[in-house]
Amino acid sequence: MKHREKQREKAIEIRDSLFRDPGSGKFFGKKRDFVLSDPGLNLWEGIREDVLLYFKKNKIPWWLGEEEGPTGHLLSSQIACVNHLYYLRQRKDLATAVLSGVDSRIVEALLVDDGYVEFEFIGCKDYLGEKSWERGANCTSIDAAMIGRYGKGKRKIFLIEWKYTEYYHREDKYIEPRAEIYDPMIKDGSSPFKNTDVRAYYFEPFYQMMRQTLLAWKLTENMDHYCSDYCHIHVIPNENEELLNNITSEKLKGDNISDAWSKVLKDPGKYKHISPEELLEPCTGIIDSRSLLSYLEKRYW
Repeated sequence: MKHREKQREKAIEIRDSLFRDPGSGKFFGKKRDFVLSDPGLNLWEGIREDVLLYFKKNKIPWWLGEEEGPTGHLLSSQIACVNHLYYLRQRKDLATAVLSGVDSRIVEALLVDDGYVEFEFIGCKDYLGEKSWERGANCTSIDAAMIGRYGKGKRKIFLIEWKYTEYYHREDKYIEPRAEIYDPMIKDGSSPFKNTDVRAYYFEPFYQMMRQTLLAWKLTENMDHYCSDYCHIHVIPNENEELLNNITSEKLKGDNISDAWSKVLKDPGKYKHISPEELLEPCTGIIDSRSLLSYLEKRYW
């Protein structure tokens, strides 16, 4: 059974007890067992009210949400990302623990906006010159961003892309308008990429990974948020083999998508694949984290 099907079955099994919701919410016009009738319940109750205010205040669109609210779809990766990371926004100790787990040099988490995690991050300026520059819509954005300090005041930005049950078919997304934007940056001698055929990057998920890597490079090149270093984190459940083992671009080679991606980077250490539970594991044992971790374990892990 594929990962998506397993997670859909699990979501339906725990729906009544965990959410106290009968399901039958609409998805593309049809009632579904894996879609909550009350979409707000898709957010963990410990963060729900604050999340809704945060997204509204920052004019961040919800993936397939209705009336400026979240989707009731239980397999939404945007919802999964928020449920895992939003609680860290006002918890410097937890944010520091997570970043230190990724990079042992990090000694403290620093504010990004008014918290230690910013969602649908696009930076302070339009560095890529895309047709739009709006959080979460029609431009390169990252699901979440965090900043850590190491050394003598050095700042490192962590760009976190969250996957849950996604998988991709082989589809060539190379068209002239896109090539005009990204190809010159890919070919730039100081870009993060080795000398690889640019056409290799235009197949998902590599197309998204390419754009996010370019964004990370430009962010640090311009000292956005005073950061001179970056780490591009791909959060993918280890069980999602349909995503991890499907190298959609014939020009990229490796044991899995993470391995294939690392091989095209000049500095592969700036990219990291990690599972959701591994990312949050450093929070175990820290005061007042048990309720969050218990919820995540029941629902996702």
